[in-house]
Amino acid sequence: MKKLIIGITGSIAAFKTVQFISDLVKEKYEIEVMLTPSAAKFVTPTSISALTKKKTYIDVFDDDPGCITHVDIVKDADLFMIVPASATTIAKCANGIADNMLTAAFLAATCPKLIAPAMNVHMFENKATQRNIQTLKDDGVLFVEPAVGLLACGDTGKGKLADYDHLHLMMEYALSDHPLQGKKVLVTAGPTQESLDPVRFLTNHSSGKMGYSIARAAFILGATVRLIHGPTSLKPVPYIINQSITSTQDLFECVKRHHTHYDYIIMSAAVADYTPVKTSTEKIKKNDNELILKLKKNPDILDYIGHHQVEHQVICGFAMETQDLIENASKKLNKKQCDLIIANHLKTEGAGFQGDTNVVTIITQDSMKDIDKMSKSDLSYIILKECMKIGAKK
Repeated sequence: MKKLIIGITGSIAAFKTVQFISDLVKEKYEIEVMLTPSAAKFVTPTSISALTKKKTYIDVFDDDPGCITHVDIVKDADLFMIVPASATTIAKCANGIADNMLTAAFLAATCPKLIAPAMNVHMFENKATQRNIQTLKDDGVLFVEPAVGLLACGDTGKGKLADYDHLHLMMEYALSDHPLQGKKVLVTAGPTQESLDPVRFLTNHSSGKMGYSIARAAFILGATVRLIHGPTSLKPVPYIINQSITSTQDLFECVKRHHTHYDYIIMSAAVADYTPVKTSTEKIKKNDNELILKLKKNPDILDYIGHHQVEHQVICGFAMETQDLIENASKKLNKKQCDLIIANHLKTEGAGFQGDTNVVTIITQDSMKDIDKMSKSDLSYIILKECMKIGAKK
């Protein structure tokens, strides 16, 4: 179980941290919380302790018997977060001022540190604040940039506390040992759409969840990530390049443009094999009992990059079949010259499109590994680990 120290400072955004803590408790993190005296004006220690089932600390002199709390409490911490961080607390941390429980503990902590500022836009943009932030960054402290929007004071600009997705992803990044540091990962995800006319298209049931999860995991492990995705309802993954395409041809052109610059290419998009020979410029009218569509074959993107693989590059494909899955996936591995294929068990409960779990078989040139049902998030790390193992041998 990871231990998190969460510091809350005197910002109106402090109430958002209460929900953040509640969510982290459900994820089974061990959490210790410290408030500055100003923060206690916005949220109460009682409300925090009700969530953590632990004492919430404010006063540096309010030590537990037999220990120096601000020193001892951080000794085994995995991460120290200040959410939200006021301009005052950022200034104190940057200059080593330890005049309250939170800043004293921050100075004593040797674990990774993460700060999420929240304040008035002019306070945030002030040269003094930016200088203090840069000092902390130079010391190795990670930051979650504030969002732009309408602030509590009535001004509009950069100063809102980052949303949950940004906070949580950067928290996971801070907790990782970054085995993909210095590597670049390209991931494709979601469906493609092949237009029939201005209102209709051919597509499939892919949600993009598997590919988005892989892109997210690759960032957490330290990689520079590009996610090329078809039309989905999913939120963009923070801190990476999110690139939207529509058709298979769009995806092909995009992958051709970028693939030689990446160490790992993971092709999880569900690509249409065929596209209409002609796209009508007007809506196709309903006239007969039958409508015959003439289709032509789309470019085989996985085959292209497999045969244009650059040195040290690892290519991972996906296969989804309704019959003879392992046999067909193994043939695909060899024909497309991939390093590994993820065979999706479409007909198995808990696998396939739309869901949050998957059941797969990972096939390489010399091994085959069945993976029981698990979350697509957890599966992402297994897939990346297999890619890294192959990459280490190249």
